[in-house]
Amino acid sequence: MMHRLDYAEAGLISGLEVHQQLLTKHKLFCRCPAGLYTETHDGEVLRHMRPTLSELGVYDGTALMEFKTRKEIVYLLNRANVCTYEMDDTPPFLVNPEAIDIAMELCLMMNMDLIDEVHIARKQYLDGSIPTGFQRTAIVGVNGWMPFRDRRLTVTHVSIEEDSCREVSDKGHRIIWRTDRLGMPLTETVTGPDLRSPEEVREAILLCGLVARSTGRVRIGLGASRQDVNVSVRGGSRVEIKGVPKAGYAVKLVHGEAVRQVNLLRFREELHRRGWRGAEDIRLQVSDVSDICAEADLGFLRRALQAGGRVCAVKVEGAAGLAQMPTQPDTTFLDELAGRIRVIACLDEAPIVLSLAQLPEFPQKHRIAERLRKRVRLGEQDDAFLVFGPEEDCRTAAEEIRLRFADATQGVPQETRQALAGGYTTFERILPGPDRMYPDTDSPPTKITEARMAEARARMRPAPWARLERYRSWRVPEETGHYLIRRGGAEILDAVVERTGVDGLVAAIEIGQRARALKRAGLPIQRLGVEAWVQVFDLFTDGLLPRECLGTVAARMAADGLDAAEAARAEGIALVPRERWSAELQALTMEGYLGERVDTPEKRLRFLAGKAMAQLKGRAPAAEVARYLKDRLEATR
Repeated sequence: MMHRLDYAEAGLISGLEVHQQLLTKHKLFCRCPAGLYTETHDGEVLRHMRPTLSELGVYDGTALMEFKTRKEIVYLLNRANVCTYEMDDTPPFLVNPEAIDIAMELCLMMNMDLIDEVHIARKQYLDGSIPTGFQRTAIVGVNGWMPFRDRRLTVTHVSIEEDSCREVSDKGHRIIWRTDRLGMPLTETVTGPDLRSPEEVREAILLCGLVARSTGRVRIGLGASRQDVNVSVRGGSRVEIKGVPKAGYAVKLVHGEAVRQVNLLRFREELHRRGWRGAEDIRLQVSDVSDICAEADLGFLRRALQAGGRVCAVKVEGAAGLAQMPTQPDTTFLDELAGRIRVIACLDEAPIVLSLAQLPEFPQKHRIAERLRKRVRLGEQDDAFLVFGPEEDCRTAAEEIRLRFADATQGVPQETRQALAGGYTTFERILPGPDRMYPDTDSPPTKITEARMAEARARMRPAPWARLERYRSWRVPEETGHYLIRRGGAEILDAVVERTGVDGLVAAIEIGQRARALKRAGLPIQRLGVEAWVQVFDLFTDGLLPRECLGTVAARMAADGLDAAEAARAEGIALVPRERWSAELQALTMEGYLGERVDTPEKRLRFLAGKAMAQLKGRAPAAEVARYLKDRLEATR
């Protein structure tokens, strides 16, 4: 199994589709509240989906695939966040203008050309995630770029679109969705295939996140931003890894997909060596082997038969050893078959599909395996795959085995794959094509005027790369700068530095690092806005507050709702003249110092400084006290 890969030699290329929820009051095409999540429901709706012809009279392949699943789709509705629009019983309202404004700001920050008119289109989705069977979407900007490493990362376009439902469960032919997230506005930022390694993908996801956060008008938290990562290698095909929730997860996922595609290309070579060039070369025979498998002491087979299902053996001539060939790290081609069967045939009880080569691992192995081989007339060069469940689903599974082998003769199939824990992916659906898009005649176009563009430019905040460059000039650590932008502290920092004249590094450490530590300790430091932090640093720059007490005062303000001066008094913080505190320290001695095997002036200074600051308690600046004590120690040598 190949775990390492030279990405340049493999010809890895990758691009992103970043989905970001927008911070609007209402949803995109109705006036239901956006961001109101619920765990209860007032009603349910049952739907079945069927494909429709595109404008050119063609069915989209993904829609046809979803139709084969014969899913019952149940929607859980709560009247607090859903209306008849979401259920396709009411035409759409006019598109939310606030969402377009935010998308425009995002486009301008990424140096994009704004289009003259926003035209709404429909994008088919038959997986049940949207009750209408389509998502309303519109392009807002095109032809952009962002600075990335030593080059530019191209941004092909930015769209606004409706968010989908949240999945509750998916078992067999029944899938349940909660509709509270449905219809929330989000943007889709699509980059060019400019990324050449998993690490670059991770960095690009973080960069897109910084750009979105820099607008100050997007939602944050797990699920508010989701990435789809497109991956291919030389000779492979574009595969979309769906729903990557965090940037760090992308490294293993992209690596695993690159390894998978390289292995699938080798798999194709092996199929060609065996004379398999296309679907016509794949010969299958399906046999009912329920009577033999009924004697196997295997729970999944017993449950399938007790429920009235069957066990079928799908013999594939000339397929010996193919199921065990590697694909992703620590997975085999059998997992490719299992993914297709799970999604399309809806046979989802593990292990989903078995190769006869695996049967010796199970109880009663020899007799049952031998009888199965005789029943299906398995030759030395053949393999057979066991599937179990409702008879019709087993027939669908047999067809999917044939189709997956047929796809393998061509190399890497174009797929959308679901991201799993540990850096693995599994089949989700065939990659959609252009046939699923068509105009939405229910929605009029929205003109983007020069005046509206000017207003968007006036609202724009600095781009993250501009902010980070300024922070570097202040000597702010890179990680702190990123954190401030991600969490909204950059606006506070910039205002504090401008209005109080405080050193940028000092302010960044307090508003970034120290405030983050206070938040982790359970203090509601997020309550403090620009005005509160300006009060804190005004005290500091006026010489009324020691630097080491900045966090203490901020914490008291957040906890008790006090202003800075009140918080300082409550903490007993009030600087006194040097003459007073230095006089108090005259009586300070080394009493209690135990000494150490290696005694140094620095250790003695730390001991004295600790005693001094405990005695003064915020009435003197720590730096000045340390200098005073150092001079005193040197004078007594």
